[in-house]
Amino acid sequence: MARRGASGGGAGARKRSDRTAGNGRTGRSGRRTEPLAEPVDGGLAELVPDRERPRAWTLTLDGAPQSHVDLDDPTFLSFEYQRRIGHIADLVAPPGQPLHVVHLGGGAFTLARYIAATRPRSTQQIVEVDAALVQLVRRELPLDPQARIRVRTADARAGLGKVQDGWADLVIADVFSGARTPAHLTSTEFLAEVRRVLKPGGSYVANLADGPPLTHLRGQIATAATVFPELALAADPTVWRGRRFGNAVLLASDAPPAVAELTRRVATDPHPGRVEHGRALADFTGGAAAVSDADARPSPPPPPTAFG
Repeated sequence: MARRGASGGGAGARKRSDRTAGNGRTGRSGRRTEPLAEPVDGGLAELVPDRERPRAWTLTLDGAPQSHVDLDDPTFLSFEYQRRIGHIADLVAPPGQPLHVVHLGGGAFTLARYIAATRPRSTQQIVEVDAALVQLVRRELPLDPQARIRVRTADARAGLGKVQDGWADLVIADVFSGARTPAHLTSTEFLAEVRRVLKPGGSYVANLADGPPLTHLRGQIATAATVFPELALAADPTVWRGRRFGNAVLLASDAPPAVAELTRRVATDPHPGRVEHGRALADFTGGAAAVSDADARPSPPPPPTAFG
């Protein structure tokens, strides 16, 4: 939906031609009150201040919302897809237990900040291909220096290939280029690399975006099913019914997930969603074929009205 699949509301970017034009204004409190825009490798990045939260920002790229970060409260997740991933991160291990986490796609490091706050002493690796975006986020939205978060500038699949076997409790994929998931991150070969990196019982979570007739989403479920025995999918009911373009969060593991509690949390969200697993999810795929590197394609582009 967005470059990194944001499904929440985000302000559109105001186009700016150079770095100095986007410096923004600061109020009497010293905090920035106007958007800050800079060109990055993937387009025009903009940090839009949240009018209701003094040190919170929405990151957009070419007008598409990417991430929301509250520096005062990193446990606050504004976008519904990020809340769903946050629920999964809460449920993959007992509360407070440190995790080893790989994030494919960085954005504003929102989910890494969330896990660092909710699971202190976790060790996390972020792989983000856009070096200029990483520099912007590090400068304007600095990470807690005590957090064990390493940021590597690399292609997501190449960076994943450098992670040792069985290192991760959780791998989160939230990678979009031009508002589309790159083809090489949609295949069985890619997911085999994910499974190599995961510990036994570890979990893979992917932010997927699709619209009617949900061909990409069905294919991604079928692809994951060839690598992982346990799957669940959370999405807005209108996305499930193929009525609009939107986000779906896929959970895959070799161990049974906490489906009942995940279902409860997703259903009681401010924007309620629905979770499917087992036979219902298999039926939803409608016989879709798994995707290999040889026939992989990027996810479909969002409609022009997706960020209106």
